[in-house]
Amino acid sequence: MQIRRLGPDDAQAYRALRLRALKESPQAFTSSFGEEDKQPVEKSRARLAADNTMFWGACEGAQLCGMVGLERETREKARHKATVVGMYVAPENAGAGVGRGLVDALLAHARDAGLELLVLTVTEGNAAATRLYEAAGFRSFGIEPRAIKVDGRPFDKNHMYLDLTAS
Repeated sequence: MQIRRLGPDDAQAYRALRLRALKESPQAFTSSFGEEDKQPVEKSRARLAADNTMFWGACEGAQLCGMVGLERETREKARHKATVVGMYVAPENAGAGVGRGLVDALLAHARDAGLELLVLTVTEGNAAATRLYEAAGFRSFGIEPRAIKVDGRPFDKNHMYLDLTAS
């Protein structure tokens, strides 16, 4: 398995894996498959080229099998922090260390970039994701009740943070 930063040339593979993630795990993401499927590949290309957003992909051969993103705040008072977004590992690659490898790559970049704080959300009930983030040092700081709805069913979101100045 190889982990590398994704760029605009990866837009097709990124979009395909993202749509798969949204379809297979709709409760794990705020975006919906229906909304994202309507977007052209150029939107994915632009996201991968944005100055404040970076994505890493895990590749098994030529196949993208996992991804995670980091969106750095652009406002002056909040430039010290970033949000972890879009974490997904294909089910056939689960349990093989792909998620941990992606998180490790993201954390190394965050530290090198001088970030002080990372935040993310995990849908309540996603025990594997919660364990992964806790193992990396993230801690919960609150539950947002009814944060999203999927087919009319509400899901809470666990808000987590990692203070990079303390580690």
